Amino acid sequence: MNIKMILTDLDHTLLRSDGSISEYTKQILKQCQSRGILVVIATARYWIGAERYIEEIQPDYEITTDGTLIHQRGKQIYSCNMDINAANQIIQDLLEQNQDTEITVAADRQVFWNSHHISESEKLHKAVFYDYKEPLSCPINKIVAELSDSDIAVKIANRNHCRLQSYRGENWYAFLPEKSGKIQAIFELAKLLNISLSDIVSFGDDINDMEMLQICGVGVAVSNAVADVKAAADCVTLSNDEDGVADWIAKHLG
Repeated sequence: MNIKMILTDLDHTLLRSDGSISEYTKQILKQCQSRGILVVIATARYWIGAERYIEEIQPDYEITTDGTLIHQRGKQIYSCNMDINAANQIIQDLLEQNQDTEITVAADRQVFWNSHHISESEKLHKAVFYDYKEPLSCPINKIVAELSDSDIAVKIANRNHCRLQSYRGENWYAFLPEKSGKIQAIFELAKLLNISLSDIVSFGDDINDMEMLQICGVGVAVSNAVADVKAAADCVTLSNDEDGVADWIAKHLG
């Protein structure tokens, strides 16, 4: 097996349920890097929400913000942006539904948020407060809001010609550039590095990982993945709480 890249989701995949990464997993990933195999994370999280894990495992590349950004050790090498007028219209559409709706907006590694409880957030305590009374003028990668009705999210996405992403067990909806996603970022990174998709092993658990598992040479689902993802994967490893990613790597690439 001529594997040149390990590509893994974070939440419910590489991370245990308590949000930790085991020492065993970190050891296995370091061994891959020492053998010249690239380690890449691919997560829906904003960069600042993934930062602590980036510091822990020191991946070679970071695909974050639902595939709209790629960084190499913190330096941006790829960005997929929304049309600025459409992005500001989405924000206004969300506020028209509910003026108290909490909205986060990613602009590269910076995140704007109209919450007065930013400092209390584990993931986004580095966000910047913004009330959206004035339109944003910076390149925007992703907008996220909590909505009680998925039909509202669909209507806003369709009206503004953007991609809609939902998350496992949550009522949060992401509005993204129309031609964005984890697989688009993977295509870009593979092209940049001149690596064939067949030489990549990918790991995931949720619907937004499914295409990633299908396009790579080997797609591996953790056993706690949703049923459709396990069905789409080439194989299933142990759960995230059993270090499934590291276990598969040790057994197949050790």
